[in-house]
This record gives sequence, C-alpha cells and structure tokens, in this order.
Amino acid sequence: MPKMKTHSSAKKRFKVTGSGKIKHARARTSHLMRKRSKKTKRHLRHADVLEGGDARRAKVLLGLK
Repeated sequence: MPKMKTHSSAKKRFKVTGSGKIKHARARTSHLMRKRSKKTKRHLRHADVLEGGDARRAKVLLGLK
C-alpha cells in the first residue's frame, strides 16, 4: 500500500497544535480593512480552532486520520 499524500492546499492553510487541535487563520482579512473597526481587525489577527466536522475533514486532508 503506498503512502497517503497530504493535501497540498490543506497543509498551507492549517496547523496542528500540540494537543491535536487544528488551527486556521480567520477569513475576511485580505482587503477592504478600512471599513472595519480597530476591535474587529484586532480580533481577526488571532488564529481560531476548527470545530466538529470541519476539524475531522481537515485531519483527513492532512493525513492524520
């Protein structure tokens, strides 16, 4: 049986934490930032953790399951 390849776009978008959770960057950060409040921009800077079915799907794409 050959090795399973990691999905190329998934490895660029997701990181695995030490406890096995999947981190991702938040959406809506690439442009049109002048409309957003300072508070919104500050919160968008921080990564978020995938939950539920999204996390399971990302783990399959990353070859963790």
